[in-house]
Amino acid sequence: MIDFAGIASDLDQQRLEFPGLANKVYFNFGGQGTLPRSALEAIIDAHKFIQQQGPFSLRVNSWIKQKEALLRQDLAQEFTVSPDTLTLTENVTVGCNIVLWGIDWQEGDGILMTDCEHPGVIAIVQEIARRFRVEVDICPILETLNQGNPTAIIADHLTPNTRLVILSHLLWNTGQLLPLGEIVEVCHNYPHSDRPIPVLVDAAQSAGLLPLDLTALDVDFYAFTGHKWFCGPVGVGGLYIRPESFSSLHPTFIGWRGIEIDPQGQPIGWKNDSRKFEVASSAYPQYEGFRAALAVHQDWESSAKRYQQICQLSAYLWQGLSQIPGIKCLKNSPPEAGLVSFTVESNLSHEQLIKQLENKGFLLRTLHHPDCIRACVHYFTLPAEIEQLIKALKSLLK
Repeated sequence: MIDFAGIASDLDQQRLEFPGLANKVYFNFGGQGTLPRSALEAIIDAHKFIQQQGPFSLRVNSWIKQKEALLRQDLAQEFTVSPDTLTLTENVTVGCNIVLWGIDWQEGDGILMTDCEHPGVIAIVQEIARRFRVEVDICPILETLNQGNPTAIIADHLTPNTRLVILSHLLWNTGQLLPLGEIVEVCHNYPHSDRPIPVLVDAAQSAGLLPLDLTALDVDFYAFTGHKWFCGPVGVGGLYIRPESFSSLHPTFIGWRGIEIDPQGQPIGWKNDSRKFEVASSAYPQYEGFRAALAVHQDWESSAKRYQQICQLSAYLWQGLSQIPGIKCLKNSPPEAGLVSFTVESNLSHEQLIKQLENKGFLLRTLHHPDCIRACVHYFTLPAEIEQLIKALKSLLK
């Protein structure tokens, strides 16, 4: 039995850090998280410091290098990896582009991808297939939401020509949590390939939600963002590259941050760590905002405790939705994370229903594949907010 009273009282102070929670009931963390007050202040303070010292000065340049290193260290702690394995990017899609365009594709190579990937990643793969005559195979993971073995399905779709496997750790549409460690092991040990088959993970929904040890998972590439479950600012994300997989990638977009320069100012080679894939100037004040957001969560409780609370709260939402006539949750059992997707039988379309909910102060979103509504529950979501949403849905479906 969940101590909902304990959860609510424990979070009162924490929720004051998130001004975006005021005057609304927010269930869109999988699209973008609400920025903590301290993160916004850190961004503003950083901008002020840069302008006061001179945007391009020795002191500011030194400050930027220091802040880059600190962000890498904080993220390394979050993911249980070494800081030099992390490339700082703008978002998940940039990280996926670095990997997908960094491979030396040959005609006849194969890419295996699930049928639950984001359109942005699908579009990259389609263009690579067109340019390099790479074969793309789509494996049916959607059908394993309530039965079946996703690891076995991926294993059945591997071939000697498979050069890369692409999947999401936590599926953005159905909320299914894939057994990443098992899948990576199967791909790395595929007996009909002359090399381990690497795995690229879209971590848009898993980073900041799941407790993660990427070193233990042995995953090759893990592309994440800061603006969803981490509740950081838009424009800062990253890519983890497993040390054993580092040499398999070549830079596509190239700039001064990724190269070594000789005393005459000429490029003489690449950086020997994941900075190799960073390009040029970035929105550095956002880095401080991301660090501040990480600190807000870490100061409250461990990632394992946060995840446990997310699962308890999403199960409460799932249970409430399942009891409403006309609503069917995609998952037949309580969710394994914070995404709860459901369909509604009503005279209203899903889009119309979402619009009416937003007019009442409830923020959710629709998805097209499958056609459903998605609600995202964070660890600081209140049980009372879930109850309010249930009540609002019942009212609209009368």
